Amino acid sequence: MKQALLYLLISICALQGYSQSKNVLFVGNSYTGVNNLPLLTAQLAGSAGFNLNHTAHTPGGAQLNQHIANTAITSSIFNNKWDYVVLQEQSQKPSFGHASVSANVYPYAKRLCDTIRMSDSCTQPIFYMTWGRKFGDAGNCPIAPWLCTYDGMDSALAESYNTMGKQNDAFVSPVGAVWNYIIKNHTSINLYSSDNSHPSMAGSYAAACTFFTVIFRADPTTITNNSSLSGADALAIRNAVKLVCYDSLSKWNIGNFDPEASFSYNQYGGTIVFTDSSKRTDSRTWDFGDGAFSSLANPTHSYTSNGVYTVSLISEKCGITDTASSIITIGTVGLDEQVGSFFTLYPNPNNTGYVTINSSEVTKSELRIYSAEGKFIELLKMQNGTTKIDLSQYDTGLYFVEIEVEGKRRVEKLILY
Repeated sequence: MKQALLYLLISICALQGYSQSKNVLFVGNSYTGVNNLPLLTAQLAGSAGFNLNHTAHTPGGAQLNQHIANTAITSSIFNNKWDYVVLQEQSQKPSFGHASVSANVYPYAKRLCDTIRMSDSCTQPIFYMTWGRKFGDAGNCPIAPWLCTYDGMDSALAESYNTMGKQNDAFVSPVGAVWNYIIKNHTSINLYSSDNSHPSMAGSYAAACTFFTVIFRADPTTITNNSSLSGADALAIRNAVKLVCYDSLSKWNIGNFDPEASFSYNQYGGTIVFTDSSKRTDSRTWDFGDGAFSSLANPTHSYTSNGVYTVSLISEKCGITDTASSIITIGTVGLDEQVGSFFTLYPNPNNTGYVTINSSEVTKSELRIYSAEGKFIELLKMQNGTTKIDLSQYDTGLYFVEIEVEGKRRVEKLILY
């Protein structure tokens, strides 16, 4: 049994390293389809030692409300095992006014995320933050003045995609934010194709590096494939992705929904009562440090030998784990195994500050008081079978009171609260 539990523990620990192979469904339109962004992302991932299996649905101009109605897309969601599903809205809709986006974008983003999680609760949606057009959206500028410029349109898109991420506990792939940094800091790199809207090869390369970073939580500077770009441009783009995305993963919700292991415990001699306080966990494994394991939420464990033990709790959700550890000292094994009945403590449990020790069999003896950890605290004399002890200076907790008579030791537990 112990060997089986140990094997389980080792298997779970192996998951702690983030998987180097992912299955991703890309749902978008021409911004995803141009330059075959899914394939390009897979190629860049391969150069860094990762494997990306991908499928894409990218009908031109498609919107989120059309994606949710597309049976080919919903079938792909339900009939395959995905680690991630990437969702891209039409390039203009998320940049319109708040009322329009609230009515025509956010509800369909939620429906798609709900559908994804209905298929598999462990599949994580990723919203593809796109970018403002090079000279803004002239066609809609009269009704939405902020769309008259790249900066205004880009800012509106960023706000909407970040809102979609927050509303749906989804990751955001901040491609638009990466583009913004490159446009402002590397003016020689042209991210746009000739229509000033769709991505050039450099623009798709920036998007692919960003998706690599989000999907694998990996440093984009480990990518060695420059695609068709010059080495200098490719390096500048990878460094931009590192700065904007990799160095601030939590800003884009990446890792914010992972399990977080934590626990507390109460010690009663050699017996420990554990309480799991982990967040976002589906299962757990306790390692008590003495060769014993448990999968219970709140186990109780008794140690058979004195010593110092490292207790670890491994919390797991969807193949991702987190570990919390604490060092516990056991120095009282044997005390509570020799409990006698020839003396009493009262009141016990006690909050009065004084305890009376009474024995009908012992008229004179020495009393020793130990902490729950087995540390000697105080030596007292017992006369005429009764002694009253002032414990007003003691902290609350568990103590052991020991009487030794004719070489035989008897112990009673005393609880102060």
